[in-house]
This record gives sequence, C-alpha cells and structure tokens, in this order.
Amino acid sequence: MVLNKNIFVIYFLVFLSFTSFAQKKKEVAIDSINSKKLDEVIVTATRTVRQLSSLPLPAQIVTKKDIKNSNSLRLSDILNEQTGLIIVQDHGQGIQMQGLASDYTLLLIDGVPLVGRTAGTLDLSRITVGNIKQIEIVKGASSSLYGSEALAGVINIITDNPKTGFRGDVDLRTGTFNTTNTSVTTNYKKGKMGVSAFVNRYSNDGYDLDKSDVLKTVDPYHNYTFNAKVNYDFSESTSLYISGRYYTENQKNVPTELLVGESNTNEWNSHIKLDHKYNEKWKGYLDLYATRFKTDGYLNNLDNSRFSESDYNQLLVRPELRIAYNANKRHSFIGGIGWTHETLDRTYFSNKPEFNAPYIYAQYDSDLTEKLNLIVGARFDKHSEYASQFSPKAALRYAFNDKIAVKGSVGYGYKAPVFRQLYLDFTNPTAGYSVIGYNRVITRLPELDAAGQILNILAPISEFNGALKPENSLSFNVGLQLQPVSTVKVEVNVFRNNIKDLIDTQVIARKTNGQNVFSYKNISSVYTQGLELNTTWIPINQLKISGGYQLLYAKDKDAEKAFEKGEVFTRNPETLKTFELGKEDYFGLFNRSRHMANVKVFYEIPKWKLNTNIRATYRSDYGLRDTNSNSYLDVFDEFVEGYTIVDFAVNKTFYKNYQIGFGADNLLDFKDAQNISNISGRLLYGKINIQF
Repeated sequence: MVLNKNIFVIYFLVFLSFTSFAQKKKEVAIDSINSKKLDEVIVTATRTVRQLSSLPLPAQIVTKKDIKNSNSLRLSDILNEQTGLIIVQDHGQGIQMQGLASDYTLLLIDGVPLVGRTAGTLDLSRITVGNIKQIEIVKGASSSLYGSEALAGVINIITDNPKTGFRGDVDLRTGTFNTTNTSVTTNYKKGKMGVSAFVNRYSNDGYDLDKSDVLKTVDPYHNYTFNAKVNYDFSESTSLYISGRYYTENQKNVPTELLVGESNTNEWNSHIKLDHKYNEKWKGYLDLYATRFKTDGYLNNLDNSRFSESDYNQLLVRPELRIAYNANKRHSFIGGIGWTHETLDRTYFSNKPEFNAPYIYAQYDSDLTEKLNLIVGARFDKHSEYASQFSPKAALRYAFNDKIAVKGSVGYGYKAPVFRQLYLDFTNPTAGYSVIGYNRVITRLPELDAAGQILNILAPISEFNGALKPENSLSFNVGLQLQPVSTVKVEVNVFRNNIKDLIDTQVIARKTNGQNVFSYKNISSVYTQGLELNTTWIPINQLKISGGYQLLYAKDKDAEKAFEKGEVFTRNPETLKTFELGKEDYFGLFNRSRHMANVKVFYEIPKWKLNTNIRATYRSDYGLRDTNSNSYLDVFDEFVEGYTIVDFAVNKTFYKNYQIGFGADNLLDFKDAQNISNISGRLLYGKINIQF
C-alpha cells in the first residue's frame, strides 16, 4: 500500500519546470503578489460573512475563476480534485469526505439543502457548474448549524447574483462520446431590481468499458437545468431575494439483453428570502424554502410487457427565521428557529411517511483578543420519529503573528434515519432477496414466515421493538496555518471522527429460496482519522501552483477487537489450511484509500490572452470485497489498484468577448472496466464562449 510513483513524478516535473522561472521573477513576485493576496470570504462555516484566512474551522473555497479555467462541466468533476474529497460510485456519484460515506455530507445550493438520496447518495453529476460563483467546503461535524446529514461536513454551492447592467454569455463544449454541454446566461440589474437567468443542456451518448457483451457501461442520457434569480431592494435596509431552479433528466436503460426501459428525473427548488437591517447592530432574515425530487422508471421485456417499474417522490418544506446581532467589531451572535416538513411517496413503501422536525440554534463568534478567535454554538432538533438531538460545537484560532496560526475545533454531528431505513419493503424480482425497513420488521417478517417464505429467523423480532437511533459523531480537527513568505501558504489539519450507533444492513432471516432478508440496525462504532496537507505557491501573479495530500485510517472498532483477540481467520489458497489473522492484517473500511493526493498548476499569459492548467489526482489502493468470507476487510482480500487521473485545459480569448478552448480529461486514459464504472477513459473536447 505505497504511493504510486506517478504522483511523485508529476510533483517533480511541475516544480522543476517553474523553479528557475520563479527565481528570475523573484523581485517582481514579492511586490505583485500583494495585489493577488485576497482575503476570500466564506459564509457556510458560520452563516455569517467571515474571512477564510481567519476561520478557526477546516474550510476551503473553490473560486469561479478556477472552475471556469478548468473547463469542468459537473460538480463531481470539481470536487474530485479537492484535498480530502473523493467521488465514489454508489447509486450515483457521491462525495466521500474525511473517509466518511456520501450519506454524511450535507449539500446546499445558496444555503438551502438538496434532496433526492434514493439510495443514500445524492448524485453530484446532476449539478452543473456553469453559474457557480464559488464552492465552499467545510469539514468536520456541522450539525450545530445545519442539523442532520452534516455529520461529515457541508458543501455549499453559491450561484451568481445579478450584476449591474445588461450582460450575458453563451458557452458550448463538445467532446468524446458525443458529450455536449450548452449554457446560456443573461443578467440585468438597474436601480433596485436585479434579474438573472441560466439555462444548461447536457447530453452524453454513454460509453462501454466492457466489450465482451452488447450492453453499455453507461446508457445515453440528457438533462436540462433552469435557474432564475430576482433581487429587489425596497430600501437600504430591506431587500427581497427570490430564486427558482428546475432540473430534468431522461436516460435510456438497458440493464440486460432481455430488458429495456428508461428513467426520468424531475427536481424543483424554490427559495424566498427577506432581509431587514433594523440598525447597525441588529439584522433579521426570513427564509421560505421548498423542494421536490421525483424520479420514475420502468423496464420492459422484449415483447414490450412490463417487467418492473418504480417511482420516488420526495418533498421538503422549510421555513426559517434567524437574527444576527453585532455588539461591536469583536463580538457577534446569530440565532435561528425553523421547522422541517418532509414526505416521501415511493414504490416498495406500504405507507407515505412524514417527518416533522422543529429546531433552534445559536452561535457566538468573538475575538477575545487581537490574536484569539472563539466560536461556540449549538442546535436542538426535535424530530417526530426519533429522539431529540442536541448538537454543540466549539472552535478556536490563535494567531502568533502574520505568518503562523493554530486552530482547533470539536463538534457533535448526527444523521437521522432516512425513510428507506425505516419503511422500505422491497423484494428483488430477479434475485429474490428482501429488504425490510426497521419499523416494518415487526409486522412484515411474521407475514413472510406465515406465507412459507422464511427458513429460519436469525434476529429476534423483539430487537425491533424500540426506535432506530440516529447515527452520531464526535469530530475533532486541529490545524496549523503557515505563511512563511507572501507567496507561499501551507495548511495542515489533523482530524478524527468517532461515529457511534452506525446504521448498517444486517441479515435478519434466511428465505426458503436460499436468499436473505435484510434490515437496518444500530450495530457498530467506527472511526476515521488522518492528516490533510494543503499548499499554495504563487511566485508571480500569472502562476499558481497548489498541492494537497490526505492520509486516512478508517476502521470498525469491533473489527479491531476481533482481530486483536484472534477471532478472525482466513484460508491459504494454496495449502487450503486455515490460519489466524493478527491486528496488522486488518485494513479497515471498504472503499477507503490510505493515500490521496492532488497537484494543480494554473498559468496565464496576459500578453496572449491565454490561460492553461494541468491538474492531477491520485488515489491509492482501496478494498473492494471480502473474498475470504470472514466479514472483514483484511490484507488478503481483493483491492482495487491505485490510479492517477490527469486533466489538461487551454483557453484563448479573442477580441475581449470571444474565447475558444480545448483540453483532455483523464489524459493518461485510465480505465478499470471491472471495478470503476464512473471513469470512462480519455475525454477530448473543444469549447467556445461568447460574452455579450
């Protein structure tokens, strides 16, 4: 399990290429960098405007400029290049943060949550980046402000607001697999009124990584995104914000040679926000937000008779009132109260479940001294289906001087049981296994037994008399910020997440057809811990070099005890003799890489009106499946080999308002047809952008 030599070669070539160049420009660099050294502001971490550099929490920002210059199309492309994040394929492209699964990261657009986790993963590929102003990433438990699903952290996508005057642009990109992406943006603002509109169409003919059959790895699909914003200033103290977003997608589905069908997804979001400034110290906000996510699909036999069909219809409504109080420049307070109403109508549910959850939160932000910043906060959630949750958090940052600072945070995070874990009643029509939600076991399992489908019950029904507990986590982050010279910034963060009451699937019965009955239970505790390193070097205004690395250990505490006690065995495939495994043989959780790294170089040539960049990400080996049937991931199981992805882009501007670009994603043409379905191989593309 060592780092792939490719990543070191990339680092070496990058730094070797620019070292001599940077030294020649050293005198210019020191002066010119001051104009580039901007204090980026972030709102997600505290729900107030804060300078990123002064924040006591682990956070980062992806700027609009970097997004645009990289020529990326979907949110998954951008996030996969950030330190500590990796895109994983699990019923969609989800994000893994600090080793925690995609279920545990809250995704926001303009501060409000998206829904539609049909199997736990919120598919990031459904989000276009064409109208994104910046992406804010906050790591560590954030339930003190955001409640459930923020156990690992929060990603907030902030879209463009209307700007003064009339302007717009058209962007077209086409490439391999007949991938086309077309975006149109218009903007108008005059006086008190501002309006912006954004339309995107994305389509792909799909691709096939396995030529041994007639089926495609990914079937053809196309989608549309519509987004509109209206800002109106009633006065200098009162403003109104209205936004709407609509997303629709259609995909042809051919899972086997004998079945054919299609799936459709429709999503809308509506957000109204009223801000009022009472005086220099008090400000109030009223948020009204609603969103609905619907998807339906079917599969037909070759004779056009219906084989299966399914639908999913989730609604979330959330009003919230919050108030901000700034006592002075050193002390501020923000508090809020709200209510979440959520329903889901889904195939394989015997009822239409409904969640109601009122909540209240408060946060105090203080510069105790010129060098010491303190943030403390907490949130209380009362839920209709599980125990109330109290989520506190505290963070400190101490700046020794302008060049070195330390920071640390500790927070409680939780994730509520989702609808499927409570109410699902599903039997696979082809394989024959069943999955029953926790709240349905006590009635459904006896029904299956009475129908003669159960061979033996492995988990007593009495175990399902209580309530499924929320998963909870205690998150620790300790960091060091260094800026030895104005051109170099280094950040190191050590983290640990202790998760208890983990909700996992468990076999609760054997069926007479040889298949299993599964359900969900709080069964174990896990932890993830490691180190993150981020570096940025800007030797001159036109050149930015950045790199990042994550070391990760993600393990099950019960599994560690089993290995320590000598309770885990495997068989030698050659001698067929069984032998005991030791503590050192336990690798950890599946689909977690011990090492991940990235390096990015962005370079501009103003004289030529040209910018170019090369970006590389590395992921080391990770566990795929338990091949020796001992229920744990040990070093003798099957692993996916580490790999490196390199992306390259060039953009040239003509006559100020016209730009052409070209590039390659996955330049080295990495493919793993057997294990990794979301990496299609090398993608070549060209693009045109017209501003007006």
